[in-house]
Amino acid sequence: MAVSEPGWVWVFSGFSAMPLRALLYRRPSEPQAIEIIFDKSIYLVRLRRHRQARRYTLRIQAATREVVLTIPPRGTLKEARAFAQKQGGWIAARLDRLPEAVPFAHGVVVPLRGLSHRIVHRRGARGTVWTETSADGARLLCVAGKAPHINRRVGDFLRREAKRELETASLRFAADLGVTVRRLAVRDQSSRWGSCSTAGVLSYSWRLILAPGYVLNYLAAHEVAHLIEMNHSARFWRLVQRLCPDHERAKVWLDVHGSDLHRYGLADGLPQEGLKSMDVF
Repeated sequence: MAVSEPGWVWVFSGFSAMPLRALLYRRPSEPQAIEIIFDKSIYLVRLRRHRQARRYTLRIQAATREVVLTIPPRGTLKEARAFAQKQGGWIAARLDRLPEAVPFAHGVVVPLRGLSHRIVHRRGARGTVWTETSADGARLLCVAGKAPHINRRVGDFLRREAKRELETASLRFAADLGVTVRRLAVRDQSSRWGSCSTAGVLSYSWRLILAPGYVLNYLAAHEVAHLIEMNHSARFWRLVQRLCPDHERAKVWLDVHGSDLHRYGLADGLPQEGLKSMDVF
């Protein structure tokens, strides 16, 4: 089960029939991407042929600002190009709405547990990454070492902090319910904040460490509750309420601010790992 975020998608079901021998995957001669022009601007659209797709689907990857067009097995490049070009205005409008990427660099302000911290490069200092408070009360995220390593070091630090806090919360909630967490992983989830497998494996987005603590606790409670109820039934939500009485507040925070967390740590629009899709139907 997963907690997902909304976004945008355009679909088009009209494509011409092709023989069964049509490739289910991209043909060797098929380009990986196409360009479309709208209002004097050029947009790169990555092509993805999927054997289970029934229609053309145009999607925005919010974290990378990448436009992805999924093509059904019998779809044609000509129809795909026409569909993407027709939606040029939609692509431009959605990209304009996305927040700009914020790399981890000296002077940049990033949230940590919901509180703003300014990254400060301390090249000659010992250690890697730590927090401190300046004389004027400002919260600092200090990074030692050479400047080119700041982005990676901050990212690694946040992942470690996220895993430590998510493990603590998950194990606490699991003990409350009398269930066992088989394994816990922290990644840059592509379209969800957390997930739970039938084997008892929990997976979370490291970006939860950027949110207030009650939001991280809610996600841990949500996924641990799935160890008993692999659904979103009334019984499931009663378990979540028992573990995290503040869960409605956390859900509202994610709805309002969640997508903004995916812009941090991105340099030149490239993710450190994974993608974040924005899908609205």
